[in-house]
Amino acid sequence: MISAESSSPAPSRRALLAGMAGAGGMLVAGTALAPAANADPAGKPREPVHALGTVKELLDLDGKWLQNGALASVAGYFNPGDGGGGLLRWDAASATSANGGTVLAPAGATTGRWLAVHNGVFDFRRFGIFDAKVNADAALDAMVNDPAVSRVEAHTDLNFVKRHTFGRSTIELDFGGHTITAKGIEPNTHDNPFGAVLYFRGQTTGNAITFTAPEPIAELSDVFPVADSGAFTVGDWYAVEVNPVGGKYERELQKLFQITQIVDRTHIRVGYQNGWPFAAGRTFTWTRTSPVTNVRVTDMNFVGVGGDELSGAHPLAFEYAVRCDVSRVHGTATFWPVIMRRWNTHFRTRDCSLVNPPNVEYGGAGYLTQQIYCLYGHVEDCHTSNARHLNDWTASAYCYVTNCHGDGDDQGPFVTHGQYEHDLVYTGCSGLMTFANSGAAWGSSAKRITVRRHVCSWFVARVKVTDLTLEDVQVIGKPGLQGSGMIWVNADGVQLRGCQASDTFIVSQSSNRSGRPNVISGCAIPARPTTQVVYPGQQGSEIVQGNVSAPLHFDRCAFTGMDGNAFNGTGELRFTDCVFTGAPESRPVTVAGDLAITGGSQTNVGFVLTAARDQRLCVGGGATVSGTNAGKAFFARANGKGVVTWSLADYRSGTADAGTAHVRIEGGVNRYQAGGVTFTGGAITLAESAFAGDSYLLHTGNVESGVHRTAPPAGPRVRVSDNLGL
Repeated sequence: MISAESSSPAPSRRALLAGMAGAGGMLVAGTALAPAANADPAGKPREPVHALGTVKELLDLDGKWLQNGALASVAGYFNPGDGGGGLLRWDAASATSANGGTVLAPAGATTGRWLAVHNGVFDFRRFGIFDAKVNADAALDAMVNDPAVSRVEAHTDLNFVKRHTFGRSTIELDFGGHTITAKGIEPNTHDNPFGAVLYFRGQTTGNAITFTAPEPIAELSDVFPVADSGAFTVGDWYAVEVNPVGGKYERELQKLFQITQIVDRTHIRVGYQNGWPFAAGRTFTWTRTSPVTNVRVTDMNFVGVGGDELSGAHPLAFEYAVRCDVSRVHGTATFWPVIMRRWNTHFRTRDCSLVNPPNVEYGGAGYLTQQIYCLYGHVEDCHTSNARHLNDWTASAYCYVTNCHGDGDDQGPFVTHGQYEHDLVYTGCSGLMTFANSGAAWGSSAKRITVRRHVCSWFVARVKVTDLTLEDVQVIGKPGLQGSGMIWVNADGVQLRGCQASDTFIVSQSSNRSGRPNVISGCAIPARPTTQVVYPGQQGSEIVQGNVSAPLHFDRCAFTGMDGNAFNGTGELRFTDCVFTGAPESRPVTVAGDLAITGGSQTNVGFVLTAARDQRLCVGGGATVSGTNAGKAFFARANGKGVVTWSLADYRSGTADAGTAHVRIEGGVNRYQAGGVTFTGGAITLAESAFAGDSYLLHTGNVESGVHRTAPPAGPRVRVSDNLGL
């Protein structure tokens, strides 16, 4: 019978070490753990694991009697239990340069090194760094440049004085929520937002391939023509850009994407659907890259130094990078963007922040994150205070911003540059917004931007922003901010639903690329007075500017405070179930294009057609018109040379002021037809001088209750009959 004692297995080395640590004991150098732990499976004697208290004790061992491959367990770096200890292996032949952490060398030894044993996770404490008093640059380089290290951890505050560039992939840096500083950091170079403490950069490889496309490339195509598809390999990455289309930097394509298929001898498929069409004859440059991939940086509180581009410090930059994510990095007083990206694809920036950067006026300074030539990015749960920009998309596409908020936002937390950005979505954010705002040299263009449930003090997308969609955007002005309380959009496929501006609403037009209608629905639109006079007698803001030639459809919108405002666009202006309100003394609104009013109500508001060109006015659909105004007319025309066509039917118009006209036409060429309208009180003024020559007048089948009507005598082109007078 085998006894229980004889059948018990020998304790493992790990169990013995754990037991000694729990008992607070420590083996002296050279002490064997146990016979079973001192022999290999074949029974050959093995050197024991040496247990020591500190790294100094380890380095004091005489390597001459150490067996190659010997192991040492060190309880701490300077003191047992300080977190800087670990397991090390003796390599008697190694002459690797010592770095104080992963490689330790006894004093004066030319060969023989203690090499750290680990599972891929390493720590600044194993380099003897326990606070920011000792610069951590050498330790950082040693860990990140060691391919055996896949995760770097910090358990204390740290200071860096170098600007590090890494080409390393598949690594995570976790700073444990500790404060990272850059006191005494080396100067940056001029205009270099990539001079970060941590700069991860892939490499371009080989010669660039340039090819002029012999055929047009349709929008949303992922197939591109090339001279020889055999020069490409599926899975390779390329930085691709097209030649400038107009301005100095005006390119519709600058992206980093992957080859996904060889279609045929002269075509390849890529992992990106282009957002803009290309005509035949455009030249594309394909630069093969070896991007850094799968880099993650997290849990850092970074405090910057310096107030200019040379002395300032910021934590992170990525270039030619794929799937490189950042989370919980919080910056204070950083000069360049906290997270700078260029040529990045597939990435996430999450739960990051910036407070009080030293400069918000210098271009590129004071950002939380800037992304240039980026694809498939997601910025979420981020925050800035008193910064320039929270998020800037430059020549980027298919990106998302969620639950991000900027206060002290006078500089504009959310922007795009205008280098042909496309397909961007913002949801649930707050802070000033301005899109495609950097000038004609870059194209001033963007396409398919959607903003949902946003609150801000200013929203401007007035240049060539195509197919802009705003849903539940609330703009609330604040004192001291010029332009505060304003929504300004481009009439190129713009669609607004449920939006509101507290001060000014402007529609202008600088492009005509879209095929979808311009629709503004369910919005609250103020008509505030202005000191900028656009036309004689103007009292209010210009709601639609004269450069708008596209039709505009306002649906179920509320226009408040109407007083001398202007709709100067020449495209058709259609109002469906809209509500217009003004004061009894407010001046009439001028309209330069065709005007159609269906349903809704009009209180103390008059419309005057400028008649500078031929115009048409249609009113009906059960609309209600009431009150009075300073112009003493609900609908009238100026003395322009244009022919005005009047079509009035199926609406009610009433006033208690005998001097207010439901319709006043006193000159010009007019083609007038009114039927089925109920007029109550006031006057109808149809002057004889306004219905001569090519004019005509048909006023029939209306109800006129207490109305004083003036009209020319009947004739071949004038008929006023069958009206019910009460």
